[in-house]
Amino acid sequence: MEDLDTQVLRSAQAWHAAGLPVLLVTVTRTWGSSPRPPGSLMAINSRGETVGSVSGGCIEDDLIRRVRDDGVQTVCAQGRPTTVRYGVSADQAHRFGLPCGGTVELVLEPLSARSLLPELLQATQQRHSTERRLNLRTGEVTLVPGRRDGVPELSEDTLVTHFGPRHRLIVIGAGDLSRFLCQMALGLNFDVIVCEPRVEHASAGGLDGVTFSREMPDDLILRLRPDERTAVVALTHDPKLDDLALIDALQSDAFYVGAIGSRRHTALRRERLREHFGLADAELAALHGPAGLYIGSKTPAEIALSIMAEVVAAKNGVARVHTVAVADGKARQPAVGHASGTDMPVSCKV
Repeated sequence: MEDLDTQVLRSAQAWHAAGLPVLLVTVTRTWGSSPRPPGSLMAINSRGETVGSVSGGCIEDDLIRRVRDDGVQTVCAQGRPTTVRYGVSADQAHRFGLPCGGTVELVLEPLSARSLLPELLQATQQRHSTERRLNLRTGEVTLVPGRRDGVPELSEDTLVTHFGPRHRLIVIGAGDLSRFLCQMALGLNFDVIVCEPRVEHASAGGLDGVTFSREMPDDLILRLRPDERTAVVALTHDPKLDDLALIDALQSDAFYVGAIGSRRHTALRRERLREHFGLADAELAALHGPAGLYIGSKTPAEIALSIMAEVVAAKNGVARVHTVAVADGKARQPAVGHASGTDMPVSCKV
């Protein structure tokens, strides 16, 4: 499953390649309450087919009507990119379903060969962060290396948008927990890779959409070189597999590195990585261990949920808080173990 931006761009490019006029719509700015944030994309073809969204539906309906009735070239003055606003007045806000006086600013861009969508899609597929600069006077696009995220920047004659590679999850170890974690990550549009060199897990790679590797975990980490859109989670409980992969992951740009295990085993792991492998305190501080938010998890599915929630929190820049709130109003570290008696990824609440 691709992320929504990629789906929009790929559909828009396919329609354009088939000879259909296509309008690419970008949310550039919002004021007040808004259903979709800046940077949201939508594509509409001349038949009124759409992918993506810019509001709760009413703005889409108006744009579809205009494209079908008037054509892409007419909606965009003289066939050039056009800036429009919806919800400026209270009447418009009510008409277009915008909440509480919200205002949405959009750039409407008629696609052409100068839009460079194939090149943009190729760059994101190769995990390159890209800045797309649209000349509002000519419709010409330039692509340059850029930061992976950012809100659109609109000036009098230029719209700058940012596109990064798809978020990626590397899972060390296969099994029930791994399967639930992968299913959740796929549903959240992560690119998912499972590394499992142990021969007794020969049937673990059967989940559609997951890339399966038999490499040693540290070899895989070195080959993939985790970037700022990559999370790494170690699930094997085997130091020979987990530790070497964690060392390389902690020395990479991965936004999240975690490992399951009890607090005692996590402390032993940190000591082992410091004493025997020379990891610095700053590197060890980046290790999420035990992995996962504390939600009283007992089943593999619940543990996977707690881990994926922490991964998403890290992705979204939510800082960790190292305590757990309890009914008496005090704070304590979680002390619940896995119901089966094996180590559970109890963790601190974020």
